[in-house]
Amino acid sequence: MSHSLLRLLVLSLAFVAGAPTPGAWAQAPAAAERPATIVFSNVRIFDGTHPQLSPPRHVQVEGNRITRISATPIDAGGSKHIEGGGRTLMPGLIDMHWHSMFAAVPIQSAMSADNGYLNIVAAGESRRTLMRGFTTVRDVGGAVFGLKAAVDAGQIEGPRIFPSGAMITVTSGHGDFRQPSDLPRGVGQPGSRHDVVGDSAIADTPDEVRVRVREMLMRGASQIKLTAGGGVSSPHSPLDVVSFSEPELRAAVDAARDWGTYVTVHAYTPEAINRSIRAGVLCIEHASLMDDATARHMRDTGTWLSTQPFPPELANAFPQGSNEWLKAQEVFAGTEQTYALARKYRLKTAFGTDVLFSRELASQQSRILASLTRWYTPAETLIMATGTNAQLLALSGKRSPYVGRLGVVEEGALADLLLVDGDPLTDISLITDPERNFLVIMKDGVLVKAPR
Repeated sequence: MSHSLLRLLVLSLAFVAGAPTPGAWAQAPAAAERPATIVFSNVRIFDGTHPQLSPPRHVQVEGNRITRISATPIDAGGSKHIEGGGRTLMPGLIDMHWHSMFAAVPIQSAMSADNGYLNIVAAGESRRTLMRGFTTVRDVGGAVFGLKAAVDAGQIEGPRIFPSGAMITVTSGHGDFRQPSDLPRGVGQPGSRHDVVGDSAIADTPDEVRVRVREMLMRGASQIKLTAGGGVSSPHSPLDVVSFSEPELRAAVDAARDWGTYVTVHAYTPEAINRSIRAGVLCIEHASLMDDATARHMRDTGTWLSTQPFPPELANAFPQGSNEWLKAQEVFAGTEQTYALARKYRLKTAFGTDVLFSRELASQQSRILASLTRWYTPAETLIMATGTNAQLLALSGKRSPYVGRLGVVEEGALADLLLVDGDPLTDISLITDPERNFLVIMKDGVLVKAPR
């Protein structure tokens, strides 16, 4: 049996074994059971772009689209009617730096567990992610294509996934988890089981980079992820190193551009960031150690910053005092400066979490988002996690897996919606308790959580 068929079988079994939705909320109907029309009455809209709620409005959803927003009541007729009672209707949340395959497993399992086990865990976490109100994630590293196929087919519940597939790295780079005893690798040959499975891919020449990028595009990547500098979790990549040469980075950019999409890179240091920008990279992940000049360069080139308010608990995935733990402390210490520079230069800034190796921390996804209020107002925070994030997603162009506008509440947009019991622009803590405060969760026009 092929790897892809095995993955789909495992994911289907995980779905069948899934627990029902608790409490007073019903499990979602299948897409085929979606009501033809759903009307939300008497809601105040946060549209994902403006920092205030609308006056009372009425919103009609037909199929998977928002088809009408009206100041006057909409005749529900035979439609399903949801009375908002003055509550907030807003877009589903978007996490721009998520690892579906690794968010909820300990690092030991991520490095060595059977791929079927990882898929089952990822399927369970996928549903929990959706029930936290995250209706879309950009997956920036992992063998996620099987999970995505199962979600899109309605076999399991989960957010929309914009997949990068394997994160592409160099020998000894962030993402190379081999030991010295595994060397040497012949050029053009897989590097490890992670390479074979599709979690990471090693490329050491411009030609190899092109091959790896094209492999991910063939598998369905919506954007390409490279590791341009050292990382925390990889054993052989000090934070200060620069991974790819400029010609190698440019090879990736050109191959992605030929397919109408873009490259994003993992990079902490000024040298890794600036080299990537010179090569044509459109988005930098993290930038935790950047300086003032680098931030100006990002502003002047219009480069996106996709960064994260790392919680200190993220380091608990590693033994205290270990090399990885120490690297994490150095990265986390740069968070304050990164956001200060992002605000100073008004960088195009996206929100993500980069949760790894902890189901407990994954459950805090919404709290990590709310922690952005250290630097931004609640309205700025929620605009970033909806409309702004969707602008970055749109760089995938025709490689986007989904046709339609995300991250906004407007006529014609895809119907990914949350009905919040209160005003999150005034009290952002509402989003940190989605079980209590998200009364309705809709994805693609389907009510995954709604009043019975």
